[in-house]
Amino acid sequence: MRYAHEVGNVRAAEGALMARLPEGTLMQRAAAGLARVCAGLLDRVYGADVVVLAGSGDNGGDALYAGARLARRGARVRVVAAGSRLHQAGLADLRAAGGRLIETAAAGEAVAEADLVIDGLTGIGGAGALREPHATLARAASEASGTVVACDVPSGVDASSGRVEGAAVRADVTVTFGTLKPGLLVDPGASYCGVVELVDIGLGPYLNDPDVVSPAAEDVRPPLPGAESDKYRRGVVGILAGGDEFTGAAVLATGGAVHGGAGMVRFASVPHAVELVRHRWPEAVTTVIEPGAKALDAIGRVQAWVVGPGLGTGDDAEELISAVLSTDLPVLVDADGLTVLSRRRDLLTRDAPTLLTPHAGELARLLDADRTAIEARRLEYVRRAAAELDATVLLKGSTTVIAEPDRPVRVNPTGTPWLATAGTGDVLSGLTGALLAGGMSALDAACAGAYLHGLAARLAAGGPHPEAGESPISAYDVITALPDAFRTLR
Repeated sequence: MRYAHEVGNVRAAEGALMARLPEGTLMQRAAAGLARVCAGLLDRVYGADVVVLAGSGDNGGDALYAGARLARRGARVRVVAAGSRLHQAGLADLRAAGGRLIETAAAGEAVAEADLVIDGLTGIGGAGALREPHATLARAASEASGTVVACDVPSGVDASSGRVEGAAVRADVTVTFGTLKPGLLVDPGASYCGVVELVDIGLGPYLNDPDVVSPAAEDVRPPLPGAESDKYRRGVVGILAGGDEFTGAAVLATGGAVHGGAGMVRFASVPHAVELVRHRWPEAVTTVIEPGAKALDAIGRVQAWVVGPGLGTGDDAEELISAVLSTDLPVLVDADGLTVLSRRRDLLTRDAPTLLTPHAGELARLLDADRTAIEARRLEYVRRAAAELDATVLLKGSTTVIAEPDRPVRVNPTGTPWLATAGTGDVLSGLTGALLAGGMSALDAACAGAYLHGLAARLAAGGPHPEAGESPISAYDVITALPDAFRTLR
């Protein structure tokens, strides 16, 4: 796992560590790590043209001390001050090393000419939109032809949430200190960071539990069959999806479950949807059901339910969703099922695990909130949803985030923008439902499902020759790539 801590947590750890160290030690550790990364990004340090954009706080001090280290190795280092104050000791060290301060009016030309630009404007203390001259300097850095390195977090990105309001530095590399910050992992902030390099400055023993975690491949552990496994021990997932109008969702959700490791997939719906699923996935056990509270009785025993994709939002769908949520089994609700829940939140009052998988628009309906606000503040809203709805919530989007009450938010690191195509969410529902049926908790199933889904999409988009670049994919391509995604975990 990669662990991320919000600003308050980081500040408390820094304070506890600094109380045990000589003054300035922590800043020197950060500056040394920053300078080391910057040196590695240059063809050679001697003679390189480096511009430091320095704010008035400790972040500016880190950047100035790093600039001084590069100047002592022969780099030409110039500093642009954002405002009237700078970290005086850092500036003195840089001047002693041969660096010099230039006027803000000359910043645009200097940044454009630089081999490397160090963004030390705001750091983790920055909040809200950048003011002038910071905003102009951030835009200049973002347009630079040289390599741009952000110090701790790109200026203009909220370190704790990933929010971006107005101008922000688009970095090629972000060098962050002590621990990752959530804003480096969650869009829109994550899209400004480039490659993130973590420099250890000794905070580890002083940090509280992480606020956000992001899994690596070794952390994703879907259930594996053993010598004594049979189709029932591996997990039976029931899927209620599709209708006379929307049949594709039924086929795709079932495909996600078939390739998601389920021992058996039971699919139930109206006759036409059943016919299509039976034709495409003959291994699925299919049942034609009539609307009503007793519809589940005809399906047979399952260990988890997936309900909602293509189901419709009328009275019949509501009755079926109510019946599923009245069981004592884990239930994943997606798509049309979420629309029904937006007017029937009372159905979520249950003791068994419930996993909701909305995109921003669906979550906006569930919370009576603004979609744009959700997309800008994904962490805030996924936490709110988990608390208000008393459920595990997987918020799909450019960064998929997963929340459960009183647990660190999980951030999925896989995926590709090519997933933004019809039907991929249905595949995710079936895949994650299979993992639920296999015995995973709602949080772990959501995390593993998102990881495998994103990885399968990358594999499908890259094909056999990833160096040629990614190409468009369909939802069905994601299904067919799932076995390869599972194999990468082993």
